[in-house]
Amino acid sequence: MVTLKNLHQELARFRLRVLAAGGFVLFCFGLLVARLVWLQVMQHDSLAERAESNRIAVVPIEPNRGLIKDRNGVVLASNYSAYTLEINPEKVVDLDGTIDELSKIVDIQPRDRRRFKRLLDEAKHTDSLPIRTKLTDEEVARFTVQRYRFPGVEIKARLFRSYPLGDVGAHLLGYIGRVNQAEKKQMEDWDEEDQANYRGTEYIGKLGLEQAYEKELHGTTGFEQVETSAGGRAVRRLDHRPPTPGNTLNLSIDIKLQALVEKLFGERRGALVAIDPRNGEVLAFVSKPSFDPNLFVDGIDADSWRDLNEDIDKPLLNRALRGTYPPGSTFKPLMAMAALNTGKRSPSLVIQDNLTYSFGGRTFGSAEGDRAGPKDMRLAIVTSSNVYFYSLANEMGVDLIHDQLEPFGLGRKTDIDLQGEVTGDLPSTAWKKKKFKRPEQQKWFPGETISLGIGQGYNNFTMLQLATAYSTIASGGLRFKPRLVREIEDVVHHQQRLIASDALPPLPLRPSDVAIIHNAMNGVTLEGTARAVFAGASYQSAGKTGTAQAIGLKAGEKYSQIKADERKRDHSLYVGFAPLDHPTVALALIVENAGFGSASAAPIARRVFDYVINGQYPSEEDIAQTQKGLTTAPIGTARRAADVALPGQPASAAQAASAASAAASSAPAAASGATR
Repeated sequence: MVTLKNLHQELARFRLRVLAAGGFVLFCFGLLVARLVWLQVMQHDSLAERAESNRIAVVPIEPNRGLIKDRNGVVLASNYSAYTLEINPEKVVDLDGTIDELSKIVDIQPRDRRRFKRLLDEAKHTDSLPIRTKLTDEEVARFTVQRYRFPGVEIKARLFRSYPLGDVGAHLLGYIGRVNQAEKKQMEDWDEEDQANYRGTEYIGKLGLEQAYEKELHGTTGFEQVETSAGGRAVRRLDHRPPTPGNTLNLSIDIKLQALVEKLFGERRGALVAIDPRNGEVLAFVSKPSFDPNLFVDGIDADSWRDLNEDIDKPLLNRALRGTYPPGSTFKPLMAMAALNTGKRSPSLVIQDNLTYSFGGRTFGSAEGDRAGPKDMRLAIVTSSNVYFYSLANEMGVDLIHDQLEPFGLGRKTDIDLQGEVTGDLPSTAWKKKKFKRPEQQKWFPGETISLGIGQGYNNFTMLQLATAYSTIASGGLRFKPRLVREIEDVVHHQQRLIASDALPPLPLRPSDVAIIHNAMNGVTLEGTARAVFAGASYQSAGKTGTAQAIGLKAGEKYSQIKADERKRDHSLYVGFAPLDHPTVALALIVENAGFGSASAAPIARRVFDYVINGQYPSEEDIAQTQKGLTTAPIGTARRAADVALPGQPASAAQAASAASAAASSAPAAASGATR
């Protein structure tokens, strides 16, 4: 009985265990079925989309960046394709080890490693970053054979920007560079269309026209929809939309004139702006020293950046746009124009110039070599009389001077089609209150007005502003916003969109008053400080030399050009326009620390006028002497501008262009191409 009872108990426990085990198994199967239902039914659409996205990739295709050409069709910025070796840091376990192994296959220099590290610090980890650019065909072949060894490393075909003329016109062209994190943050505020258009874009304009016309030059990004394998490699293309190239910028700049002026400066520092007063087109926009924008295209290396950034000559400073200088005596014709316009002084009024002017217990002197005597307005401009303009400034007062000359473009931005322009300083009582913080500095003292009359004191302008002002004088009151881009060309539809310089309301200048200033400035080139420079010119021009202090002098301290440190010497300036009867070019230029305006600045202006009006290019002997500040009128035999090749251009190309335009060469202005 006992045995039978134990057997029944064991069977009961066994059945219970079987039921428990079966229940547990059923529960587990229930969980599995529930999970399958969740994945297959509830999450079907989402998972299907994710699976499809893993299988299909949409790759943006960067468009060809638009070209930049000068007024005669010379290409100043173009593109070329080259292979780059790129690493996706997120897919590489041992980054340094991978680079070491890659260096055994392709040439990777220390500068390449430094640039890669800098890019790695700046970029997101998901970005593919170049470790080497511009690979040779042999290097591409060597890596392709061993690609299986380097997951996360691939070769890509990239477009690179090229500036064929090197440092010629670098400040106006600018350059492109890799998009940094700050710029990516700014792009987040763009509208959706622009954001979509910049997907896959790694380089944008950083300076100059490349920056100002970025969206015109960029083009429209295309895309390629491809099916990928499990390893991420493209298997076949499913859809495709080709990119649209960027638009071409056709400039008003004559690059041969630009190159000539930069050559005439030599190793000296300075700036020149030449404008067509009939329409505001900029013919030359020079800042010296310059730099090679090609250095930035591939990511500038640390040594080159340090050399540029720490150079005492500041080659990265756009002196034409951002450099401000006291105008010196080039300010005097503008003062005379203001006096005529307000009736403060008659042109026939004679002032006795005794070479000194006393005011408030202080004596203001004249430049060494000035001659004393009675002077009317014309003679005061021709002889550059300081005393005449000291007294005129005192009669007019600072606020009237400001109100009369501000409409000429002084002390405010000209709104040229470049970013980063500065305002300069055209002082007034309100200006001084805003400029300085301490109350004792905010008060305007009458004695401060005196120096303004000769372009010193608080006066500080850019060469762009002075060129714009004298363009208005040359045209008799017509005003334009200066422009570098003449037209924008749609390369797909071959349509050209003219970019006219915005015409501003003309100044109500009386023709008789304008004629007085023109006549006086013409006298400067015939009998004044620029007479030796313009001797033998086949045209009449107007001009004014200027010499401006680079540093202030203490009371009683006498300036010595010979004893002064080179960087403390006076600046050499010149403003002018030509031909006198129908001006087609107005300019302003400065040669820093070069002394008298007639010695260094005026000779460059003469050669610019010869080029624009007569189509003449100076001899090599003349260029060499002008670079040293040792010339007045041109020496040697001038050449036809059409026969001279650009830097890096074969002479045969220039001769071919000359032959093609032989029929037009009899018209001097047309030969230069700068006045069209």
